[in-house]
Amino acid sequence: STAQRIGYAMFAVAVVAFFIGFVTGFTDGVVTLIVAMLIAGSVLLAPAIVAGYAVKAAEREDAENGL
Repeated sequence: STAQRIGYAMFAVAVVAFFIGFVTGFTDGVVTLIVAMLIAGSVLLAPAIVAGYAVKAAEREDAENGL
């Protein structure tokens, strides 16, 4: 889903920012970006993953019951 893509993209931004900070030095802006992306990515990604599994389980159950 879209929320999963955005959440994973935020994690990717956090990882890239971490390596940039590792090479150039962790400034306040880099640290803030990393923490913000990790928090926002988690807020988006956790419910999206749970909802995705719920939808797949419901579809599987419907298929098993012939609906």
